[in-house]
Amino acid sequence: MRATIDDYLALTKPRIAIMVVITGALGFFMGGQGIHAPWLFACAMVGTALASCGSAVLNHVIERDVDGLMERTRHRPLPTGRIKPQAALSFGFLLLLSGVFFLLFTVGLLTAFLALLSAFLYVVVYTPMKRHNWLNTSLGAVPGALPPVGGWTAATGTIDPGAVVLFLILFAWQHPHFYAIAWMFRDDYRRGGLKMLPVVEPDGTSTCWQVVGYSILLLIFSTLPSFMGLTGSFYLAGSIVLGALLLVSGLAFGITRSMPAARRLLKASVFYLPLLLGLCVVDAGF
Repeated sequence: MRATIDDYLALTKPRIAIMVVITGALGFFMGGQGIHAPWLFACAMVGTALASCGSAVLNHVIERDVDGLMERTRHRPLPTGRIKPQAALSFGFLLLLSGVFFLLFTVGLLTAFLALLSAFLYVVVYTPMKRHNWLNTSLGAVPGALPPVGGWTAATGTIDPGAVVLFLILFAWQHPHFYAIAWMFRDDYRRGGLKMLPVVEPDGTSTCWQVVGYSILLLIFSTLPSFMGLTGSFYLAGSIVLGALLLVSGLAFGITRSMPAARRLLKASVFYLPLLLGLCVVDAGF
């Protein structure tokens, strides 16, 4: 029983769900200028988590054949047969629909719609596109950047410029992060038949340009909250330092295109996001 529970939990991609909830919480905090409605905040986070977990399960169902071909994913519950596809499909839809309807009845239509839109883009658009076109990374970054917008609308009921800025930050950040992963596991992705950019173009030229270009955009986008009055000078200085460090890691990867440089870029992106979000909360301009 414990092993089965662990397998079902693994299908929900809990680490991604945690990041979704954290970024959603940031959107709620920034949009509501603090958390002045704890019950509304709790409902928004629960519904967001359920919808995210449901999307992850459905992603596992669709990619079970590909996961069985790749070394790092072939031991997952579906490729090994520990969980049947029909059971996982029902589990995924149950979680997703529970999250969307929970948001609809406790938070509001707009937030519920954004959760459903995020799930649609992730499951129906991004997941199949990984087999056909390298632009899947940019398309997949859209649902990955929607959680703070959902959190913002949960607090305010509207999509304001501040929500758009948070979206842009998350959208840009995902590119150096996931391109580093794609470079590190490019041989595995090739075995799985996934058209990631490092697979389509093995020499890495376009991958490096993407990493550097989006790192520059991220540096620019991350300063916008201060110019909009959402944060102060402390955040502004910190965002510039963090953005510059990530850009340096991206440039180092672009020059060497080595596995160690890709790992350093991945680590830099992993540390970047929580530090930036922490600065945003600490130095909120309200």
